[in-house]
Amino acid sequence: MIRTDALDQLPVRTAVPALERALDERGVAVLCAPPGTGKTTLVPLVLAGLTGTGAVRRVVVAEPRRIAARAAARRMAWLLGEQPGGRVGFTVRGERVVGRDTVVEVVTTGVLLQRLQRDQELAGIDVVIIDECHERHLDADTVAAFLLDVRAALRPDLRLVAASATTDAEGWARLLGDAPVVEAQGVSHPVEVVWAPPSRPVKPPHGMRVDPALLTHVASVVRRALAEREGDVLCFLPGVGEIGRVAGQLSGVAAEVLQVHGRAPAAVQDAVLAGSSDGRRVVLATSVAESSLTVPGVRVVVDSGLAREPRTDHARGLSALTTVRASQAAGRQRAGRAGREAPGAVYRCWEQAEDGRLARFPSPEIKVADLAAFALQAACWGDPDASGLALLDPPPAGAMGAAREVLTAVGAVDAAGRVTDRGVRMSRLGLHPRLARALLDGAAEVGGRRAAEVVALLSEEPPREYGDDLAAALRTARRGQDGYAARWRQEVRRLSSSLGTTRNGSSGSAGSDDAAVGLVAALAFPERVARARGEGTFLMASGTGAELRDGSRLRSAPWLAVAVADRPAHSASARVRLAAVVDEDTARLAAGHLRFSGEEVRWVDGDVVARSVERLGAVELSVRALKKPKPELVRGALLEGLRRESTGLLRWSRDSEQLRSRLAFLHRELGPPWPDVADEALLARTEEWLEPELSRARRRSDLGRIDAGQAVRRLLPWATGEAARLDELAPERIEVPSGSRIRVEYGGAQPVLAVKLQELFGLRETPRVAGVPVLFHLLSPAGRPAAVTADLASFWREGYKAVRAELRGRYPKHPWPEDPTTVEATRFTSARLRRD
Repeated sequence: MIRTDALDQLPVRTAVPALERALDERGVAVLCAPPGTGKTTLVPLVLAGLTGTGAVRRVVVAEPRRIAARAAARRMAWLLGEQPGGRVGFTVRGERVVGRDTVVEVVTTGVLLQRLQRDQELAGIDVVIIDECHERHLDADTVAAFLLDVRAALRPDLRLVAASATTDAEGWARLLGDAPVVEAQGVSHPVEVVWAPPSRPVKPPHGMRVDPALLTHVASVVRRALAEREGDVLCFLPGVGEIGRVAGQLSGVAAEVLQVHGRAPAAVQDAVLAGSSDGRRVVLATSVAESSLTVPGVRVVVDSGLAREPRTDHARGLSALTTVRASQAAGRQRAGRAGREAPGAVYRCWEQAEDGRLARFPSPEIKVADLAAFALQAACWGDPDASGLALLDPPPAGAMGAAREVLTAVGAVDAAGRVTDRGVRMSRLGLHPRLARALLDGAAEVGGRRAAEVVALLSEEPPREYGDDLAAALRTARRGQDGYAARWRQEVRRLSSSLGTTRNGSSGSAGSDDAAVGLVAALAFPERVARARGEGTFLMASGTGAELRDGSRLRSAPWLAVAVADRPAHSASARVRLAAVVDEDTARLAAGHLRFSGEEVRWVDGDVVARSVERLGAVELSVRALKKPKPELVRGALLEGLRRESTGLLRWSRDSEQLRSRLAFLHRELGPPWPDVADEALLARTEEWLEPELSRARRRSDLGRIDAGQAVRRLLPWATGEAARLDELAPERIEVPSGSRIRVEYGGAQPVLAVKLQELFGLRETPRVAGVPVLFHLLSPAGRPAAVTADLASFWREGYKAVRAELRGRYPKHPWPEDPTTVEATRFTSARLRRD
């Protein structure tokens, strides 16, 4: 029997008529409703016609997480007085609970992506609701883009709702073609904010690490909240490890301590979502409880202020979750959980002054995540570069380039980026492309069952207590009775089934589990095969160093396949969290596409080094000196040296430097045909000015013998005859009234002439070079600076008197006329002038 009373109490019911009108008129709508209003439970039932009004339609609800999909289906089935699998069912990876009468199906966005790739028309589906779209998960963004394509090309009748827990809906409305925005008001009770920062500074998070002092503080704040407030406490922490550590510090509290996260057993999830028991509860949760789940009975929220987001280091091939400060939007969502049913309070474990400096919203996953899986989905959709997809944020070009390299390496796309048959099969395995490659190729080497076991380990990182040895973790999972082992076995069954491997089926070639584990891990992450360098350090094929923790049993391995690693801030090396021992043959097999064998001539430590080398990426397998390297390789190495250390490697005499300065001046003031002689410009034109000397050179010392000035003269505009005007336009020396020819310095903004003041007597106006006034550095008779001017006439009228007054007593033997413009210039003393 339908629980009408419960349905009538859901605040979103007042917005349902407007939502139905929007869908009838436009076919698309954005629904904004705070958590707990019923947008995830009542709206699908109404649109499906299961609440007693309207035609029956088939509705698919896409949730970002498995735990949310199961919870939503169970809640809707309860409202109908049924069990999941009747008119309401759910499908998540590895679990499907639907029946022939199912009208509303709740799925994860990943499952919906797979369904769209198999059936673009979504035959039989009338309405799709993308829930929690404000979280900006990559799968949700991709699903929305694909569904908009489907509506435009195949199914204009398909109704689409983007449901958000926030009112920041403008972007989604634009994306859906100026879709109507329907807002529902929630029942909101006041929430008191209590600032509860640690008494002592704690280290900021980096990588996956959280300062234990902060977790101890969070546990103490939970105890404080239990003492000061009534009701259940919901505590937000970044991940499973932190939840476990805080739970351990809450032993003895007068409350039941429950842990909610994606890995929690279904029974625990059900217990949390069912409501309070007789006593009080402390629910330790990840961000899954921000908006995807409603936890009844909560009156107090304790917020650690931390969250986990994906990050990818494309240069090093490392992808992992990282701990970050939660955004202001996340903080509001979390605090709102305390005011769902009655007035409440939120304890924030940071300074109030820090709050304004937090990011406004979490980073869209498309901007920070590894895009290999997204790029494969786009290629399968027929849009390899994703340029035609309607996305709120375009994928970064660098990340897409790195993703295409991965897909090409694993054979998922061809050279033009088009998906291959192998890529289509990989996309339907529900795995990251790297893991799909490891499953398919690993099955051929070690058997489908064992490949599935290892890939299942890699698809969800084992708990830390399993250790950093992947082979040992496999044995622990096989005999384990914990929640992780149960999920692992379920995933093994799914993957084995996808390969057509039964439980007792193909076991593959003979060989130890350790060898099988290493091979499959290396197939998944070939750039991370790593050779030992000593002291527990390794060099990965990607060129990144890797370090094992002290005490690791893997420290003596000659080779590793690194499965999980992160790079702490300001560290050049990655920290290995999970790896398997491999041998060189396995490394060669898995990373064959990274193998290089041949002559390698490079600029190393300031000179040309020529070697015959074989390597896997950055890992050298064999090296010997090369006596007669190919000239073109040597030339390339010399150019590399010039780029690194600049053209100063050549021989620049004073005259050569002067010539370069003159040409730089003319290029700046007059432009072409006078050449740009900056290092970058010169290195771009080496064929024009540095040959044949460069091709004859073999080492650094040969570069040092090249007359750079003579070489640069080849760039002068000889063909037009303009080169003949060099001395006219930018003279090397200028003759002054005394008859001296003074060298002009062209290094600054103006040509500079450093000359004794007496040698300029009689010169009334400042000379110009290429239209630019000369800057005179006027010197005393002893050659010391006396004045600087680019306006000689003004200096004679105004500045000279002060200089004369200061210097005539110091240099009485030299002439100091009152009017220097009317006397003859001289290099000599007054006495010498009288004798002459």
